[in-house]
Amino acid sequence: MRYFLPIAIIFLTVISCNTHTETMNLTGTVKGLKKGTLLLQKFEDTVLVTVDSISVDGNSDFSFSEKVESPEIYYLYVRLKDGTLRDDRITFFAENADLNIQTNLKNFGNAAVVSGSDNDKALKEYLKLKDRYVIKNLSLIEERLKLGNKVSDSSLMKIEKKQRALLTSKYLATINFALNHQNQEVAPYLILSEVYDSNIKYLDTVYNALEPKIKDSKYGKELESFIISRKKTDTVL
Repeated sequence: MRYFLPIAIIFLTVISCNTHTETMNLTGTVKGLKKGTLLLQKFEDTVLVTVDSISVDGNSDFSFSEKVESPEIYYLYVRLKDGTLRDDRITFFAENADLNIQTNLKNFGNAAVVSGSDNDKALKEYLKLKDRYVIKNLSLIEERLKLGNKVSDSSLMKIEKKQRALLTSKYLATINFALNHQNQEVAPYLILSEVYDSNIKYLDTVYNALEPKIKDSKYGKELESFIISRKKTDTVL
């Protein structure tokens, strides 16, 4: 009998872990939202569909339970009580785990803090990396605008050269980021969404580096199909 309790604890832990990974349990709060509807959406093919919705009436807390077949991008929209659909949305990487989103109605999309998704955490890390390149490019655009009508061909060429180098650097940084996250679904997603038009050899490199379960994921399969299509197109060209 002395072994019964430890074995029972291990058994219950296993059951708990299995339950944890079978469904996405999404909870959260939208401060300031008194009345309205929250819409949980994702793309099916090229169409944005609502997979679930919940009415908010006095309580700004919410919860969704959704089986995610393969980790992918989901969206959270809010429709106000007058039927108006807010322009901003919360984009997050959904997966079967306990997720939480904290935000407020005033800055619904920008203020959102997502926790519980490893893929979303990695995606947010990448977006910070991407922002640095965006800021640098804006500086180059500003530099060009300051020259006004006095801009010479040589000055323009220098700025354009810097922009091309910056774009190349951003592409390589994205590919490197994907390679460093080869065990997560965020890797093929970033290749498809950020650097799909880069040299096919880089797409091959990332795909071949992916772990088997990632190759078999939604974005892993889409990346494989895209590479096959690109190779056919490049051969024709």
